[in-house]
Amino acid sequence: MAEAENQKQLLRLIQEGRLDLFKEELQRDKEMGKEVRRKHYGKSGDTLLHYAARHGHLNVLTHLVEALEMDIEMFNNDYKRPLHEAASMGHRDCVLYLLDKGARIDCLKKADWTPLMMACTKKNLEVIKDLIEHGANPLLKNKDGWNCFHIASREGDPQIIQYLLTVSPSSWNTESKIKRTPLHTAAMHGCFDVVKALLERCPYEPDSRDKCGVTPFMDAIQNGHIDIARLLLEKHKACYTAADAVGAQPLHQAAVTAQDEAIRFLVSDLGANVNERATSIRLTALHYAAKEGHTSTIQTLLSLGADLHAKDRKSRSALHMACGGQHAACAWLLLQAGLQDSLDDTGTFARQLAKKPDVLQLFKGINVST
Repeated sequence: MAEAENQKQLLRLIQEGRLDLFKEELQRDKEMGKEVRRKHYGKSGDTLLHYAARHGHLNVLTHLVEALEMDIEMFNNDYKRPLHEAASMGHRDCVLYLLDKGARIDCLKKADWTPLMMACTKKNLEVIKDLIEHGANPLLKNKDGWNCFHIASREGDPQIIQYLLTVSPSSWNTESKIKRTPLHTAAMHGCFDVVKALLERCPYEPDSRDKCGVTPFMDAIQNGHIDIARLLLEKHKACYTAADAVGAQPLHQAAVTAQDEAIRFLVSDLGANVNERATSIRLTALHYAAKEGHTSTIQTLLSLGADLHAKDRKSRSALHMACGGQHAACAWLLLQAGLQDSLDDTGTFARQLAKKPDVLQLFKGINVST
């Protein structure tokens, strides 16, 4: 028990950067000093080097390497090395020290992430420059097929994007294993300045599709990034009626994610047909909104002229979708909007779909055929 407490105390001292107290603890127990050189802690299997690098304590890191002679290539249970930790947290002095001591520049942690990839998850251009200047390969890919440029596009720093394009001009020309490009990623995450830079410097094909048939414009719309959608229309000639692998257009995708402003933009500004159907199953945007339980989106679509009585390939109305999803508020809204008028041919099935008492209650007193 006492030994476990001593180990916890050592970890706290390393995390807090209290090197003098750490030295005192080891002087009191010479055997412990030998043990900590090789010891891995907790479920992660981190070493003291990992803790020092993660928290950016260069003096502690230096002592562990030079006084205790710890191996800078020690890895934890995820195969993460101290260089991964320092790079991911943006501790430049620790990164430079480890590189000076000969740390492997492109070492791989679990899922094939390099220190450069980890650095690109933070907006720290200097650390990225240090790694590349020491030989890091920006074209390596992780298990999902992402390189560092892909990762930087998600984080949204245009300076980093411009730098990577300068030192590695072909780094933009990459796809993940599901065929998503950095342009998809930047559009999805709302990185306007990065999208602008990519359109200016990288010859991406308009409406490039991932494995699900999703385009960057669709990514922007279904995540509510209308400014990026406009940019893609103006600078990249994106198609606002392109369909994905199941025939859904941006309008349908916006209904699924309840992006009401995007729906208004598509219908009112661009002239998209509010009653357009997804080609594979003939669902309208109203069907999708009801299925997901988005009352505000149903109201938006109705205000834009959505056909309340539209049926899909299986003769289901939006009411069926709402009841099937047990969305009482949506079902009530659709009934109030006028679907009661057609309950003689839809009500029985909708009531059969309903399981929640509050949904079934909506049909009380309504005469339907049986």
